[in-house]
Amino acid sequence: MGSSEMGAKSKGLGYMFSGTYPQVLAVLSCTVSAIGDGMQYGWSAPLIPVLEKPDSPVEITDSHKDWIENIYLIGGLCGVPLTIFLVDRIGRKYSVIAAGLLSLAAWILMAVATQPWMILLPRFMTGVAGDVAFVAAPMYIAEIADQKIRGFLASLIYTMMLIGIFIIYVIGPYLSVFVSSCVGGSFLLIQLVTFPFMPESPYFYLCKGKYEKAKRSLERLRVNPDVEKEIRDMTLAIERQKTERGRPQDLIIEKGNRKAVIIMVVLNGAQHLSGISVMLMNMHMILAAAGSIYIETNYAAILFSALMMIAATVAGLICDRFGRKILLISSSTLSGIILMTLAIFFHMKFLGYNVDSVSWIPIACVLSYALVFKFGLGIIPIVLTAELFPAKVKAMGMSIADALYLGWAIISVYLYLYTSRIFGMYVPFYIFAFCSLGSAAFCLWVVPETKGRTLEEIQMILKGIPVTRASLELIEMTKSKENNINKDISPETVAFIAET
Repeated sequence: MGSSEMGAKSKGLGYMFSGTYPQVLAVLSCTVSAIGDGMQYGWSAPLIPVLEKPDSPVEITDSHKDWIENIYLIGGLCGVPLTIFLVDRIGRKYSVIAAGLLSLAAWILMAVATQPWMILLPRFMTGVAGDVAFVAAPMYIAEIADQKIRGFLASLIYTMMLIGIFIIYVIGPYLSVFVSSCVGGSFLLIQLVTFPFMPESPYFYLCKGKYEKAKRSLERLRVNPDVEKEIRDMTLAIERQKTERGRPQDLIIEKGNRKAVIIMVVLNGAQHLSGISVMLMNMHMILAAAGSIYIETNYAAILFSALMMIAATVAGLICDRFGRKILLISSSTLSGIILMTLAIFFHMKFLGYNVDSVSWIPIACVLSYALVFKFGLGIIPIVLTAELFPAKVKAMGMSIADALYLGWAIISVYLYLYTSRIFGMYVPFYIFAFCSLGSAAFCLWVVPETKGRTLEEIQMILKGIPVTRASLELIEMTKSKENNINKDISPETVAFIAET
């Protein structure tokens, strides 16, 4: 690394954001709708009590309450095949816009709801739209972003979602369904007014053989108008990846795809088996069971969401500087320690020990967990999802990853409810603690570091190909072939060509 490059890197955030403002603007416009998705994700906790009030415009039963929570996740699972179809057929940009239109329609219907179905149907619609958006948007971001800022931009969608959770926790208990729906819909309007003017992913255009459109798109996303080398490298990557068949079974047959699937299955499982969904959906129950009296539970929920939002923002800013692995490992380890402490507290209480003098431990653990979990394990997997899959199977891979995310969420909540009722509150937290510590070991030994790598170099890492020499020689060989120049290539590059 030359002295000038080291000097640039030492400037920190100034260097990180230098020349990337068109990308930042595009990503902010793309992800602002995730605030509305976050409001829907956290909607049931503060709004169900509002619906139970005598002056509620909608009368609900206990059965309706169960459906209000579950139908959002069901909608997400039902959105998987639609997502696979849309992102490769109409593109990443217009898939995000389509999801935004569906979400806006859902918020409008919810705002004027007078019957339970007018709550349930919008919840289902936003579940479908959320699945489309949370696949198309990360895909779009990974394909337009400069390597030095890709991690930060990819994390923005999750940060926006956390902002939405925070907003609904703050306004939900105190405002009507109509007002909260208007707030949620306003974020969709911002996206639908601004995002149509943003460029489509150049990768999508190249996949469709539209070289000139891809070049113009990339020129709009880069401050430096000279994009010849970058667009040529993208073209080579797409042409190589087009040789892969892109069938569902190729996610397992191909070595690189198989490793990407394994990583995403484990990381999505680790997120929920570390207890995040349980914390979000059952915080009041957990603190009540612990006998914590130091903070009112509504305020605890607001503080919990605020700490998650802060931690995710900081993680997004530093993941391109320090790397993904160190954040994953440290976050998983610290989450495991905190969950183990909480499990021991509940175990001591279950055994009959007097824990009144340390009843502050649960609230301290819950709030500390919000910080350390979202600092790495809670946000880095969505960054990796958009980076690990090649173009030919990216839609399938990311959609399956999103479906697994929802599936693991359901499993973790059921595991918590079953084990806590049968054995005691301490048992699920021991399980969550061991899963967190196990995910730290998995991240150490299996998950590759993608910081500063192009999407094509990441594919080489997953395939076990030496990156620097092979990738450079492959590009050089292609250039030489175009100019009718014979050039010797290394065994690594020969192996790469043979495998791909």
